[in-house]
Amino acid sequence: MCGIVGLYLKKKNLHNKLGFYLSGMLDNMSSRGPDSAGFAIYNNNEINKMYKYSLCLNDDKISKSFIKEIKTRFKDINIKKISDHTILYTSSKPKNMIPFIENNFKEIAIVGYGKSIEIFKQVGNPKEIVKRFHLEKFIGSHAIGHTRMATESAITVDGSHPYSTGEDECLVHNGSLSNHNNLRRELIKKGKKFDSLNDTEVAAGYISQKLFERNSMKKTLKECLINLDGFYTFIAGTKKGFAVLRDEIACKPAVIAENNDYVAVSSEFQAMAHLPNVNKANIYEPKPGVIYTWGK
Repeated sequence: MCGIVGLYLKKKNLHNKLGFYLSGMLDNMSSRGPDSAGFAIYNNNEINKMYKYSLCLNDDKISKSFIKEIKTRFKDINIKKISDHTILYTSSKPKNMIPFIENNFKEIAIVGYGKSIEIFKQVGNPKEIVKRFHLEKFIGSHAIGHTRMATESAITVDGSHPYSTGEDECLVHNGSLSNHNNLRRELIKKGKKFDSLNDTEVAAGYISQKLFERNSMKKTLKECLINLDGFYTFIAGTKKGFAVLRDEIACKPAVIAENNDYVAVSSEFQAMAHLPNVNKANIYEPKPGVIYTWGK
């Protein structure tokens, strides 16, 4: 059992409330996932549209040496440090930056990258993680989050959601896949890399591969229904918005609330009970095997 949440703000004047609203949603999903938590924030208003690399650095000595080395090797580097995570801002493209980090700083986990996304995740009580990363202060257009109850892989940062396996892409998942080992082998042959044994990372890699092959998100998720065995509720994020999909059996709960201001998604209504005017929203349970999308 895990908890998933998503929030898409339709009006720009609400973007400064994104973190505040999402922090309450994650807090209220703590009972579904006490082992770890994480969230992805999408902000498309960053100046100059530089790349942002979300990094987890648990060791201060490594962090200091990394920052010194990265500023020597690459130009226009800016750093934002929040707890044990660092957001690296630069014009350097992923094809140059990611191999450099992976080859020279193996202790550093790249948890996401793109021009819009920032990802933060850690093990421990979700309420404490929300406080540690000061989630309530974040601004943006949309976000997704996850609280995890570990069932089939280790309680580590690598085993925590969201999973990002492509530029400005991420996925959170409640459920379990039975054919993830076979899919992992197929995706590795196509060049995908995986940092954990978690089935959700495989699902994220599958979605990223299909998008890389220029499939639309809707077509990709339709193919998930064919090629991913198991039971699941997905929230898949991109820089434009997010999509929701439940498998055709739909044994994993989900609820959506939509009004003129926002779309909220969660495993249980209690996660969104604090949102303004939620009781006047259109509240419904997503249908099995139906793809719901917001944004372009």
